[in-house]
Amino acid sequence: MKEDVNSIITRLKSKGMQSGPYFEGIATFLKAPYKTDLKDLDIGLIGLPFDLGTTNYPGARLAPREVRNKSKAVGIYNHQTKLIPLDIARVADIGDVPLPNRLNLDKSIKDIEDYYLKLVESNIKPITIGGDHSVTFPILKALGSKEKLAVIQIDAHCDTDSDYYGAKNYHGATFKNAVEAGVIDPNKTVQLGIRGTDDLYWKFSQESGMKVIHIEEYHQLGLERVILTIKEIVGNTPTYVSFDIDSLDPAFAPGTGTPVVGGFSSYEALQILRNLRGLNIIGGDVVEYCPPFDNNGITALVAATVMFEILCLVSENINLKNQK
Repeated sequence: MKEDVNSIITRLKSKGMQSGPYFEGIATFLKAPYKTDLKDLDIGLIGLPFDLGTTNYPGARLAPREVRNKSKAVGIYNHQTKLIPLDIARVADIGDVPLPNRLNLDKSIKDIEDYYLKLVESNIKPITIGGDHSVTFPILKALGSKEKLAVIQIDAHCDTDSDYYGAKNYHGATFKNAVEAGVIDPNKTVQLGIRGTDDLYWKFSQESGMKVIHIEEYHQLGLERVILTIKEIVGNTPTYVSFDIDSLDPAFAPGTGTPVVGGFSSYEALQILRNLRGLNIIGGDVVEYCPPFDNNGITALVAATVMFEILCLVSENINLKNQK
């Protein structure tokens, strides 16, 4: 870096960046300023404390608070991509999604959609910490309300199953629901890292045209070929990145309610995300982090770091568009 680090930090502080040791002060996502006013904002970092859609262990509702705390330990600079997202886009932590019907799954799904529609109207790109994976469906409904989105889903599960014990909006049917709602294009959807016995339930993925890349195929093809495949499928379509923390092997991310062994390492996940540069990425989320099953905050740190990587992608995309 040519610029002195102290001058960079001084400039970021002037933009409202939280400063001081990671253990002091009010925690915001990735040291970003806290704002409730949506004016003059490019990217909103959002907490979504909701897990009524989970079918296994609950607790993902506790994720936003834990990730805010741990994210203060994540740096401001991406050493591989050379990006400082808080310096190239207007970013703020805009708090948690209000959930007045939090004990009613279907009403909460609608409440989430309505909240994100307001962000769409304000042209704010959302990056969210959930919550279970049911929350991604209403986010996609809002962001894809005018134009179908491409999706890059990094996950152990495809989440394209049918209704579960009478529930349509649970976390195992998220992307099936999104296709049927007409808000994502299945032919521009890539599901990466899929594995385990639950593979029997993902018939809809293949039939609808989604590209499913199992974890074994990822390792056979290698990172470069997989990224090339993703970019060929997605093209320049507005793209949403949904990162389920159970895409990682439980050795790297034990804090999830739906663990599946044989997943990505944290390093592999970071390399996948960093190589998505150049795509038209307009938002993303990190879901299924479950603090009660975490070990010394390991998974919280992974979730915060993944959030940072998605922030780098979205902020760089905004910055490039502003330069045109």
